[in-house]
Amino acid sequence: MSVRQMFQLKYQPLANNRATTGQRMGTGARLARLLLATTVLAVPAAAQEAEPEPLPPGTVSFKDEEVRDEAERDFSYTWPAEVAAVPALVRRFTADRTEMLADQKADFAEGLSYANAEGCFGCNRSIDKSWSVVTDVPRYLVLSGAFYVYSGGAHGNTGYETLVWDRQARKAFDSKTMFRSSKALQEALGDPWCKALKAERNQRLGEEYGDDSVFPCPPISDLEVQPTSSDGKSFDGLELLAEPYVAGSYAEGIYQVTLPVTPAVIAVVKPRYRAAFAPGK
Repeated sequence: MSVRQMFQLKYQPLANNRATTGQRMGTGARLARLLLATTVLAVPAAAQEAEPEPLPPGTVSFKDEEVRDEAERDFSYTWPAEVAAVPALVRRFTADRTEMLADQKADFAEGLSYANAEGCFGCNRSIDKSWSVVTDVPRYLVLSGAFYVYSGGAHGNTGYETLVWDRQARKAFDSKTMFRSSKALQEALGDPWCKALKAERNQRLGEEYGDDSVFPCPPISDLEVQPTSSDGKSFDGLELLAEPYVAGSYAEGIYQVTLPVTPAVIAVVKPRYRAAFAPGK
């Protein structure tokens, strides 16, 4: 799920319910202030003063913050040195960052329009998007964009994007386009993925996990597919990542398993990408 899709899922009060909404926000604001005060008192001073870990050399980090009365907006967008070295990727991510920031500012202003004299509970907005390197092989750079979006609900949402940079063709694309079709990829990975997911569910939930009518094993098309490499030369693994609500509840978090590249997987790779794949162990 993209950040823009998450914005479309946010809670938007209806104009004809503004008075009722304002009353709810006023009560919520008082409760939020009480909970915040309690939390701050409970956190040791050393923890409150802890400094964030320094970013790796060459990392580009952009931040934008805004405070209006008790409402806060914060925005963070980061990419690693490997991206900073590729002008085309810098342009792409800068445009993405600009669009996301503009959307957040508009969303923040809209939320504030529903505030009342007692404050605006649920007006806070937060976005944190960070790109990292999954795999770096001679021709391809595989990147994962992890993002967290809070838009005023009970909790924020976490999502991921996968992007492959082709150094030779000088273009970026979704990793799934390296395969012939969603159907072909499902046939090659569906069974091992569902078996691995069931094993992970059993381990995580501490019991034998049967068929789930609410969260059945999702198709590969609903996952992030991230090629991995154990030798830095070829793609010999595929990391499959299911976001919250895809394979389980929000409380379960993400499900992430890595499967080896098999002859069946190589058979569904498009010919122009096949040389980059090798059987895994």
